[in-house]
Amino acid sequence: MNQVTVKNETMGYQISEAYKSLRTNFQFCGEDKKVIAITSCTMNEGKSSISMQLAIALAESGKHVLLIDADLRKSVLMGRTKVSQKGIMGLTHFLTGQCTIQETICATSVKNFHLIYSGPFPPNPAELLGGKNFRSLTEAIRNVYDYVIIDTPPLGSVIDSAIIAEICDGAIMVIESGVISYRFAQEVKKQLEKSNCPILGVVLNKVDMHKRSYEKYRGKYHGKYYGRHYGKYQGKYEEKPEESKV
Repeated sequence: MNQVTVKNETMGYQISEAYKSLRTNFQFCGEDKKVIAITSCTMNEGKSSISMQLAIALAESGKHVLLIDADLRKSVLMGRTKVSQKGIMGLTHFLTGQCTIQETICATSVKNFHLIYSGPFPPNPAELLGGKNFRSLTEAIRNVYDYVIIDTPPLGSVIDSAIIAEICDGAIMVIESGVISYRFAQEVKKQLEKSNCPILGVVLNKVDMHKRSYEKYRGKYHGKYYGRHYGKYQGKYEEKPEESKV
């Protein structure tokens, strides 16, 4: 099995605790929620950082976790790890029949945490993700790992996330504070609901906790969209802009 090193990210106490809270809230969703898709409305909202850090937080709690980079259009996962070997196979290689599942899985420097890179960008990502090979992959690994986190493309841009969500146990949306409108978030939510995948929650990301307008922003949406489903998460999850760009 290939070995990779996860780059250490400098986090403040508040951010570290936010990820632990996210892990706890996620685990409260139930043991049957094993394969989870994480998406966002647009690029650069921090979904890949959330996917990585949630997977690491779960692994640090003693769970066996696999992170799949299913963003076959604009992957950033390779840049957040250190790879010593050359020619590592990724998800695209498996989906096109070039290797086995075992050949794509990489062990990391974090105990209990494995990952699958996206591989080279294909010309037909939606078709590959909707094919039988991706379904067989998820069916096989759900019996091996406690949790499978799938980092997917922004649903507000392409349909890939909805295709992936169809075979997942739940989905989490990442929304950048002060950037994504309520209406746009609702449109993406409705698109995700068409996949019949339960929406487990929303991570409100890149919140400036020092701005006085934060409480006004929170009050505006609490009880409408976020408050209805995701009150436990509201306002707790933020990253520094430079840490969450994807």
